[in-house]
Amino acid sequence: MDLAAYRKIAYEGLWKNNQALVALLGLCPLLAVSNSVVNALGLGLATTMALLLSNTIVSVVRRLIPGEIRLPVFVLVIASIVTVIELLMNAYFHDLYKILGIFIPLIVTNCAILGRAEAFASRNGVDRAAVDGLFMGLGFTLALVALGALREAVGTGTLLAHAELMFGANARTWTIRLFDDYGGFLLAVLPPGAFIGLGLVVAGKNVLDARAARRAEEAARSKPIASAVLVPAALERR
Repeated sequence: MDLAAYRKIAYEGLWKNNQALVALLGLCPLLAVSNSVVNALGLGLATTMALLLSNTIVSVVRRLIPGEIRLPVFVLVIASIVTVIELLMNAYFHDLYKILGIFIPLIVTNCAILGRAEAFASRNGVDRAAVDGLFMGLGFTLALVALGALREAVGTGTLLAHAELMFGANARTWTIRLFDDYGGFLLAVLPPGAFIGLGLVVAGKNVLDARAARRAEEAARSKPIASAVLVPAALERR
């Protein structure tokens, strides 16, 4: 597969077809744990690993699975991968694992993972499926982290609080305090704040997409004008 195809898959996963901001899939963990950057990053990376591995395995075995049982097999593959991820997080990131709680095993029910297995991995080769899983997961992680940063900044006036949960004791000094003597804004870290924050993030993406579409349209309109000017000039030289 050429580089352009990889770039297209990456762009689809990170931006154009971002599962959290366009398809609005996986909203339960997206809204529940995105009250801080560290929580969002932890769950996002776990979801990325699940997407990458499930897409790869589904692509490998896709020709061996009868069509009638493909969905149960996909769910079994995803559940097995998520179980391994959960055990690894419990072993190496125990404090973060306790904070994320039920939302780690609930990755199994994330429609984005089963959707990519069915719509993409089961119909493409291993290389394309792996790249799709990686960038779909990274796109989901970026959406989580953006929402987590927004809610943490507004809610507590900090960024990267409790970074030691993921990066060890040396990360205790990574906390960034955005405001001095900030009393906090409770709504931002509560469930209603998650819906408001997600709406703002989605609106921001839509604004950027609209601006990009306008620039592309203006560029397309300017091309005929330029060619119309160049053709008579070329005729005059003759």
